[in-house]
Amino acid sequence: MSNPQDDAVSAVTAAQLSRIAGNGLYTSATSIDPAASDVAQALIATLNGSAEQPLLPAELQKLTEEVQARASIGFPRITAADGVRLSAHTIKLKTTEPRPVVIVPAGWTPFGWALFAYAYLQLALRGYHVLAYTPRGIGLTFPVAGGGYVDAPFTSGGTIDVAGPRDWADGSTVIDYAQQHFNPSRIAFLGESYGSGISQLVAAHDPAARVDAVVALSTWGDLADSLYQYDTRHVAAVTALINFTGGPLERKFDPGTRQLLEDFLAGRNLDEVVAWGKERSPLSYVDQTNARGVPTFVSNTWHETLFPAGQVVRHFEQLTVPKHLNLWIGDHAAPEGAGLTVPFSGPNLPVDEAFAWLDHHVLGTDNGVPGWSPVRSQIMFTYKTRTDPETGQNVITEPAVREDADSWADVTTSTEQWYLTATAAADRRDGGLVTGAPEAGWKREFTADELTDATAVDEIIKTGQAEWQGNPKTYATETFDRRHLAVWSSAPLPAARRVRGIPELTLTVRSTARATTVIALLFDVSSDDTARIITHEPLTLTDLTPGQDRTVKWRLQPAGYDLAADHRLMLVLTSKDPLYSDESAAGSTTTITSVDDTAAHLLLPLG
Repeated sequence: MSNPQDDAVSAVTAAQLSRIAGNGLYTSATSIDPAASDVAQALIATLNGSAEQPLLPAELQKLTEEVQARASIGFPRITAADGVRLSAHTIKLKTTEPRPVVIVPAGWTPFGWALFAYAYLQLALRGYHVLAYTPRGIGLTFPVAGGGYVDAPFTSGGTIDVAGPRDWADGSTVIDYAQQHFNPSRIAFLGESYGSGISQLVAAHDPAARVDAVVALSTWGDLADSLYQYDTRHVAAVTALINFTGGPLERKFDPGTRQLLEDFLAGRNLDEVVAWGKERSPLSYVDQTNARGVPTFVSNTWHETLFPAGQVVRHFEQLTVPKHLNLWIGDHAAPEGAGLTVPFSGPNLPVDEAFAWLDHHVLGTDNGVPGWSPVRSQIMFTYKTRTDPETGQNVITEPAVREDADSWADVTTSTEQWYLTATAAADRRDGGLVTGAPEAGWKREFTADELTDATAVDEIIKTGQAEWQGNPKTYATETFDRRHLAVWSSAPLPAARRVRGIPELTLTVRSTARATTVIALLFDVSSDDTARIITHEPLTLTDLTPGQDRTVKWRLQPAGYDLAADHRLMLVLTSKDPLYSDESAAGSTTTITSVDDTAAHLLLPLG
C-alpha cells in the first residue's frame, strides 16, 4: 500500500481479483500480495470520494454503490482512555430501526483495518452497522526526509500491546463509540488472527459485558503455548510477527515489550515470557467467558505455524457457551483471508459460516446454525484436483471431506499402538513401526544440530496456503539424511487408517550433551516413497546427564488425515527445524532407544 504522501491509487483488474481468490493473500510470511492492498486502496478511495476515475471492476463498483445508498461511510479517530488515537472505519446504516453492530479489530498486518474493506461491505449488506479499527501501534509508518515519520491513514497511534490489557480497554472504548454513534441493538466482535484474540479478550473483559457474540478466525486460545511449548521456542513465528508491524521496532514496541521479545529470541527469562503470554490468552479467562455466555465461533488450521491447533482445541473444549470449531486444511489465514478480501465466484465456506454464526446469534436469523455440530473438521487431503496445464499446479475440482462431531473428544473413537522396533521390513536402514509386540533394547543414533530435508514446512504460511489450494508439500523420503535423523517405518498398510485426534509419542532419549531438541514428524508414505506430512511437534530436553536415559512422552499436533491402504506410516525424529529453537550441541549424538518398562511407541488416534 502506498505512502500516504503518494496520492496515486491503482485501478483494480479482474486478473488481480482472480489471483487473490486462487492463490491467497500472502506472497511470504511477511508480505501481502500487492493486489490485495490495491483492492483495499481502491475500495477506500471509492467510498471516501477521493477516486478521480473508476477504480473497480463492475461487481465491486456495484457493491460500493449499494452500500453507499444504504449507509453513511466514515473514517473517524477514536480516542483511547490514555489519549492514543485509534484509526477506524465506520459503515452506519441509514435506518431508524435499531440494528446490530459488528466490531472488527484488525489483524497483525501493516495495513490495519484497510485490508478487509470488502468484508465490511458484505456485512453492511447483511444488515449490520460496521466499526472496524486498527489496534494500537499496528499499521504502516513511513520515514520522512529530514527525520521523523508519518503514519498511513489506517495506522493507529501508540505502541503494540500484543493483545494485552490496553487492547482490552481499547475494545471497550470502541464499544462506547459504537453505542454513542449507532445505538446498536446488539454487539458482536469478528476478528482474524490478531483481531480474533483481541475479540475474545474484549468479550471476556468488557466491564459491562456488552459483547453478544464472537467470531475468531485463525485464532489462539493460549498465546504462551503458541510461542513456547515443550520447552521449545517457536522462533520463526515470533520473528515473522516482529517483522510485520509496518514500522521500526523502536516506534512499534515500548521498551518493556522490546526487552521481552529480545529475551524470548535469546532464550532468557522464559518464565516471564510465559506469564506475559498467559495474561494474553483467552484460555486464562475461560470462566469469565462461560459466565457471560458469549457464543463463540472458532476457526483454525491443522498445519498452523503461528498458533498451532492443539492449544486452540484445549481452549475450545473448556468453553461451555454456544460454540463451534472449524478445522481446515492449510495454515494461518489460508482458509478465510482471501474470502475477506475479494469476491468469489462460488461459496467461501470459512467466511460464509462465520457470517451465518453472526446472523443467528446477533441478527436473530432463523438459519441452520442451531443444527450445526459443535466440531467440523476438514480431512487432509481428501479434495480432488486436476493439473492446470499452464501453471503445473493442482486446481481443486471437488472440496475435501468434512466431518462433524459433538465434541472434540468424540473425534477420536479408538486408538492404535504402534511400537518402534530395531529394523523395518521395507528398508533395513530404518527402524520399524509395528502393531504387534513391544520391542526393547535397540537403539538408533544420529548426529544432532544439522538441518535435513525433513522439516515441517518450507515456509511459514506459504506451504500451508498451497495445501489449502490443493498443492500439499511432497517429501522425497530417500533424501532424508539418516546421519542426522532417525526413521521408523511400517510395512504397507493392509487397510486404510482414519487418523483423527492427537497422536502421542513415548520413547527414551539420551545425548552426549546436556541438552537436546527432538522434533517428531509423522508422514504418510506412498508406494513411490514420496510422503506428505500428517503432523509434527518439537520437544526440548534440558539438564540431561550425558549418556543417561530419559523417558519422555509428548503430544503431537491434532490431525484429521486419511491414510490409504498400501501406504506406509513413517515417524522421523530430527533435531533441527527452521521453525524452532534447538538446544542440540553441534556434533553431539542423540540416541533413541526403548526400555523394558516403557516400550517406545506411537499412540495413533483413529476415528
